[in-house]
Amino acid sequence: MEKNEAKSRIEELRKRLNEANYNYYVLDNPTITDQEFDSYLRELENLEMEFPEFDSPTSPTKKVGGEVIDRFKKVKHKIPMLSLPDVFDLTEIEDFHNRIIKENVEPAYVCEYKIDGLSVSLHYEKGELIFAATRGDGITGEDITHNVKTIKSVPLKINQPIDIEIRGEIYMPKKVLEELNEKRKIDGQPLLQNVRNAAAGSIRQLDSKIAAERKLDTWIYHLPNPEDYGIKTHEEALHFMSELGFKVNKSANCVVRGIEEIEKYIKETTEKRSTLPYEIDGIVIKVNSLESQKQLGFTSKYPKWAIAYKFPAEEVLTTLRDIIFTVGRTGRITPNAVLDPVIVMGSTVKRATLHNEDYVVMKDLKIGDIVSIRKAGDVIPEVVERKLERRTGSEQEFKMITNCPICGSVLEKKKDQVDHYCMNPTCPARKSEALIHFCSRKAMNIDGLGIEIMEDLFNLGFVTKIPDIYALKEHKKDLIELEGYGTKSVDNLLAAIEDSKGNSLERLLFGLGISGIGDKTALLLVKIFKNVDNLMNSTYEDFKNIKDIGPTLAENLYNYFHDVENIALVEELKEIGVNMNYLGENERHHDLISGKRFVLTGTLSFTDRDSLSDLLISYGGATSSSVSKKTDVVIVGENPGSKYDKARELNIEIWDEEKIKSIVDNL
Repeated sequence: MEKNEAKSRIEELRKRLNEANYNYYVLDNPTITDQEFDSYLRELENLEMEFPEFDSPTSPTKKVGGEVIDRFKKVKHKIPMLSLPDVFDLTEIEDFHNRIIKENVEPAYVCEYKIDGLSVSLHYEKGELIFAATRGDGITGEDITHNVKTIKSVPLKINQPIDIEIRGEIYMPKKVLEELNEKRKIDGQPLLQNVRNAAAGSIRQLDSKIAAERKLDTWIYHLPNPEDYGIKTHEEALHFMSELGFKVNKSANCVVRGIEEIEKYIKETTEKRSTLPYEIDGIVIKVNSLESQKQLGFTSKYPKWAIAYKFPAEEVLTTLRDIIFTVGRTGRITPNAVLDPVIVMGSTVKRATLHNEDYVVMKDLKIGDIVSIRKAGDVIPEVVERKLERRTGSEQEFKMITNCPICGSVLEKKKDQVDHYCMNPTCPARKSEALIHFCSRKAMNIDGLGIEIMEDLFNLGFVTKIPDIYALKEHKKDLIELEGYGTKSVDNLLAAIEDSKGNSLERLLFGLGISGIGDKTALLLVKIFKNVDNLMNSTYEDFKNIKDIGPTLAENLYNYFHDVENIALVEELKEIGVNMNYLGENERHHDLISGKRFVLTGTLSFTDRDSLSDLLISYGGATSSSVSKKTDVVIVGENPGSKYDKARELNIEIWDEEKIKSIVDNL
């Protein structure tokens, strides 16, 4: 190949690969296949080796790693990389907002995710990346250019030949950390504890090949000298940096006006936090107007025009005051930690499950220990470990009980099992089983009142009979504190309880737990009798004469509806407002929904996943929490996670938000 021809082909390949990198890593919109990318990259590597005179430090081939340095050089920042003042609750945010108003500044802000990674400064001259540096102490950082060049979302050359400094955050995606730890576990290496440390450790490798293997990524969020480019707001600066080819978190960044909109943004972000493919540890709030930023100025350490709201701690320390025992519907005994009240992720935690005797022994827990507590899945509190160095010698040894705490029966532990059981079939604690059945999906379908929650509510005395379920609203504060629920979770639970009052009679009839009456038999009965009064006034012969109702079922029905306690229960439910009539069969059908199994993943903008799941079920569909070969359709919202990858791997049909919304809108 002639030199001129080679030069032209090299330039063409670099352009194609740079565009492909930008579309894939920044826009998340692949335009060529992996096979095509690899083919172009190999061709470019070969041409650059054959014609070294056309080599360039900004070539896409420089992103594969391979540079090894002896040490990290110090870099002094021309404009200091200041940190932001942290705030931890809405009161402190309101104080910040009030200070802004007192300075006669328009209270318009940009809210952004606070990415859990490490800060980076990127320097370009005539559009080409010259060097990259860490924050360091804010005045002096370290040159990490050799590793930053391996990050696919960092352009080695931007689309304008300008001199510019860009700042952002280097992070490691959650999935990458999981994969990395799986490999390290196999290799017998210590596991990396979190994405922040993993990203920081990766970026400080002397060998850039190691950094390249770690699949780091970036979000860009700050332009230190925007006035040099005629920019007047932070929002404009974000747009400008995106146009230059940087990865800016457009879907997360939001302009808000006033404290109420800030609070709404925080609430929405907190709810979707666990679904994001990367970790965030808070929200950054910045005054949008650059002129206002200049007016507000700086302290010696921080800008006065921005704050960082930190999410409540996920793991905190408290004292294990006691270990008490509860009895489950099967008679299983569960030890529970009684704790000094402590706030974990915004909720007051007083209790946490300790599962079984072996769990307590394994963790070497003693009453009086200082223990660390965290919220598993942001809902259920768990004891992580005791702090051995904090022991004083006054702690009490744990002793497993030998008798049921409810009825006093001797406990049994079956061979090869870890749990102890109360074998007394008449133990009062077993009443919780009837309550669980009443709330189950085919009965009253009260979402949120599952087995473990109902067992706790029963043991705590909040729900000991069916009508107590409808009085739980009187215990809202207790629910938030004792169960580790957030306010939204409790509100959803109470709403589900209230909604259940409107169920058709067949659900109530099945939920009452009449011996031998399943959900199908319940439906058969209510179609005939129409309302509960007709059922209560029927004779044994009335029931026995129904096809498919034999003598035993007829006797069970008659006895149930003529029992004084059962009559009182039905009358009490009437007073509460529970529907007592058959409302007719749901015959809704949709060709794209009925008979199909769905999995929902990611965040939907037009509805929540629970509501959509209920809608799909009402049209004859089924939903599942995991993707398998039996799955027909995976519905994908924003930030879908591993379920989306599994669907692609199994070649399962995928619906995006636009498609499911168009279907729902036409139902």
